[in-house]
Amino acid sequence: MKIREIKFRKIVIPNKKADKKTDRRTRRGKRISWGYLFPSLAGVLLFFVLPFLVVIYYSMVDNPINKQFVFFENFVKVFNNAAFQQAASNTMKFSLVAVPLAVVLSLLLAMMLESEIPFKSQFRTFFLSPMMVPVASIILIWQVLFHFNGIVNDFIAIFGADKVDWIKSSHAQVVIVILFLWKNLGYNMILFMAALSSIPKDILEVAILESATPFQIFFHIKLRYLSSTILFVTIMSLINSFKVFREIYLLTGNYPYDTIYMLQHFMNNAFGQLDYQKLSAAAIMMSIVMVVLIGILFLTESYFGKDVEG
Repeated sequence: MKIREIKFRKIVIPNKKADKKTDRRTRRGKRISWGYLFPSLAGVLLFFVLPFLVVIYYSMVDNPINKQFVFFENFVKVFNNAAFQQAASNTMKFSLVAVPLAVVLSLLLAMMLESEIPFKSQFRTFFLSPMMVPVASIILIWQVLFHFNGIVNDFIAIFGADKVDWIKSSHAQVVIVILFLWKNLGYNMILFMAALSSIPKDILEVAILESATPFQIFFHIKLRYLSSTILFVTIMSLINSFKVFREIYLLTGNYPYDTIYMLQHFMNNAFGQLDYQKLSAAAIMMSIVMVVLIGILFLTESYFGKDVEG
């Protein structure tokens, strides 16, 4: 007689009390998280989102008193304004020159400091010193250097060249580009140095063993790993190039020479005239351009850096 083996299946009875406790803990954790986030969210809404909405509102009304909606009429007026066109052209030219120079030169400096060179610490201190010097002091130095009777003109006079009024001539933007680079290269250089030190050493060693040239190592390995840092440095340099108004204002005042009349001069003068519609429309247009440029930079970085992230 065969004895059949009976298998018993284990039946798990759900513990409703344990599930309720888990749900309660989850909800409590979410409440605590939102409690910690609330001050930051409130600050962002109060000091960033709300003012931006107010600017959008002012850009679409005829004036703050009548409050009659004119929609895009203010944007058309600002876009056709000769002063705005000149300011936008100067800002674009300055950014197209200063931003690539700031990125490329700071990367070259970081790579140079990565190698064994004499006086490395002194060299690094020289480029970091502008970060510790107040802007007013930097402007005084630039006035001494580029004044009509300044040091630069005294130097070029040795070679028989005529004096140039640098701040009030077509060369004025060159002076501002040099100031911008001297002020921002140190910070960008530190970022690139940190990124270069984080590149995996084993990949570089394998490349050297495979007889890769320094140029191949740089373009095919280092540049790929530096893509996110290049994006960040480019964005920060682009933003700083739009904020160069402070230095120009201290050098020249409200109405500088034509070649260094920037967008923020236009907006600052509109604010001084209480022309909120013109100011708001110009600010919105500048914001749109910035968002488009930063979006293009993000798309470019994601395309070239996707294989490294993967």
